Amino acid sequence: MTVRACLFLALVLGRVLWAGAAQRPPITGVASIAFRVRDLAKARAFYGGLLGYPELDEASPAARPGSVRFEVNARQHIEIVPGLAAGDDDRLFHVAFETTDVAALRAYLAEKGVQTPEPAVEAGDRVLRLSDPDAHAVEFVQYADGGRKRARPRAPLGLSRVSARILHVGLSVRDAAAADRFYKDVLGFSEIWRGGRDDTRTDWINMRVPDGTDYLEYMLVGSEPLDRARLGSMHHVALVVPDIQAALELVRSRRGGTDRQTVRAPQVGRNKRWQLNLFDPDGSRAELMEPFTMR
Repeated sequence: MTVRACLFLALVLGRVLWAGAAQRPPITGVASIAFRVRDLAKARAFYGGLLGYPELDEASPAARPGSVRFEVNARQHIEIVPGLAAGDDDRLFHVAFETTDVAALRAYLAEKGVQTPEPAVEAGDRVLRLSDPDAHAVEFVQYADGGRKRARPRAPLGLSRVSARILHVGLSVRDAAAADRFYKDVLGFSEIWRGGRDDTRTDWINMRVPDGTDYLEYMLVGSEPLDRARLGSMHHVALVVPDIQAALELVRSRRGGTDRQTVRAPQVGRNKRWQLNLFDPDGSRAELMEPFTMR
């Protein structure tokens, strides 16, 4: 066989093998974040009252009886799950990302050596659940036409919402290399920014979803134990607002908005954007952030 024939055969075989390999379906953005809470009424006052999000008019899934979802927009929500014990420091329940095809994603992950259970059906949508290297619960959601995406809120959407978009979610990460092997090498996330409390260190790495502009923020930690306050700050949701001062005035005009433990003073982050931190009754952080760096 000639060299040219060998090269041609190798090219054909390569194309056949590539065609047979499972392809990763698009992962388009952040779908939700869920926090465990001790007092459902107090948490409702924070997410529904202070932040102004309407509750989704749908039955709570059997896996999380009594949970409540608050609609940020037609594709994103924040969920609160009752049952947090007084001694539990970590309030994060899960983070979720949207994909176009849960079955294809499961096949792709299996080919990469990541075993997952069968997808569940939740509020009409298909959900794939697994754990990341830091044992955080991670979900991938495929929205159905009659599922969560189409659910009608109990109150009309309008100016009551402090923000209409989740920009990112934050997770504690002990080993950035291990996290990269999962989020970057397997799932296709890509780094868009990193920074630290000063110029000599890296405390945060922003990893954008492969097929959208939302991102996951690695909150880097060492081997030291994490206390309740740090976990509440690290495991957070970031909400885009066009104007921090306007957002501050809005939340301060509402019940509980003048409490300094709930609503902190605005500040400029290391990314040169105005930020405003709010903490729910259990200490989980909602970060309001302007979309552009300050001038």
